[in-house]
Amino acid sequence: MAILEILHYPDPRLRNTAKPVEKVDESIQTLVKDMFETMYQAPGIGLASIQVNVAKRVIVVDVSEDHDQPLCFINPEIISSEGEETMDEGCLSVPGYYETVQRADKIRVKALNEKGEAFEMDADGLLAVCIQHEIDHLDGKLFVDYISPLKRNRIRKKLEKAAKV
Repeated sequence: MAILEILHYPDPRLRNTAKPVEKVDESIQTLVKDMFETMYQAPGIGLASIQVNVAKRVIVVDVSEDHDQPLCFINPEIISSEGEETMDEGCLSVPGYYETVQRADKIRVKALNEKGEAFEMDADGLLAVCIQHEIDHLDGKLFVDYISPLKRNRIRKKLEKAAKV
């Protein structure tokens, strides 16, 4: 297993759109393991493959306190959503910044697991928000896209300045 480099906003590669995984093979399984290791080490509760510069539709999530409920979603697709949840969100690709974002409170998602088996699951609260956040990454969208252009610009400039140091 390996710790992967996490891209930071405003890196243009974060705007790439991930392609569907054609076959869950050993390379995808290794990617999933490396993504979990990277996410836990960061530390974070979710990570999308786009954030580690891999343009495949893979996300990993674990919102548990003890990091004992790892979830892998390959080719995830939200098939239903309801309600609204407003929550402060952060992102491993936008380190040190948190902003209030509104998302669906309850979702049903379908995907493949790390063995290539299809499944569907219901999620609500923090888990639902995290899944939506990570799927956004696969579509080239960041949580800062939900905030005002002024705030987004301020964050971008601060992160660009920090990267030069």
